Amino acid sequence: MSPVSRDDGSLVLVATPIGNLGDLSRRAVEVLGDADVVCCEDTRRTHALLSAAGVPAAGRLLSLHAHNESARIPHLIEALSAGKTVAVVSDAGTPAISDPGARLVRAAIDAGIVVTSVPGASSVLAALVVSGLPTDRFCVEGFLPRKGSARRARLEAIVAEERTSLLLEAPGRLAATLDALASLAPSRPVAVCRELTKLHEEVWRGPAADAAREFAARAVRGEVVLVVGGRGSDGDTATGAQGDGADAAASDGDVALALRAHLEGGETTRDAAAAVAAALGVSRRRVYETALALRRGGPPR
Repeated sequence: MSPVSRDDGSLVLVATPIGNLGDLSRRAVEVLGDADVVCCEDTRRTHALLSAAGVPAAGRLLSLHAHNESARIPHLIEALSAGKTVAVVSDAGTPAISDPGARLVRAAIDAGIVVTSVPGASSVLAALVVSGLPTDRFCVEGFLPRKGSARRARLEAIVAEERTSLLLEAPGRLAATLDALASLAPSRPVAVCRELTKLHEEVWRGPAADAAREFAARAVRGEVVLVVGGRGSDGDTATGAQGDGADAAASDGDVALALRAHLEGGETTRDAAAAVAAALGVSRRRVYETALALRRGGPPR
């Protein structure tokens, strides 16, 4: 018997395996088997998953992805209002977390429709618990902007964050992200989690600078979750204070390395100094003097 009532329409978010098919729960199979509509990012991928679980898929799969979610919502709300059960899955993991579904959930709630979930696999939670980094307070940053000032600003905010941060990254951009992170906080502990629950699962742990070197020359495959320790996890200040304690946390080399990344990106000395001071938690005056020395081609103070 399905745990979902057939008397009223309901929207059910169903977690699916992130790699190992054995992680599909019995309740997920029941709900997916009973749902009138199964919304999914890739109908071919979900068809294969349902077939492996012995669940009929014919006539019930409906694509729901970033490009059509808004257009699909009126039709789905109509079906839900008529008493249908609509299940939502992503290609892997828990839907609506950096995947389609969040807008549909909001629309269903606004329409007074019951919204429930079948919890299960989540790449961010799996990465968090194996990272060895603090789990009591954390935030999910999702995918970074691909380039430009928006990307740099997000990385600086992550470096300044006291909580453990989790980023989703494409394998082809991992090296660049680690390099940028290392330029801001070389000693910050990170965990690079790749292919979780799959045959070639890998969890690499160490300082950001070492991670940048490790993955610079590697051809990375598979889904990647990057876990970044919060400010203070590498011995730097967690308060953002500008006093002597904060200055002692970052070495002259750390400051100079971070500054070079900003200056080479075309920022003014003043803007670069302000950004690095905020990211590393050191005094702006110290960073500005180091920036002037770099501009002159001399050694930093």
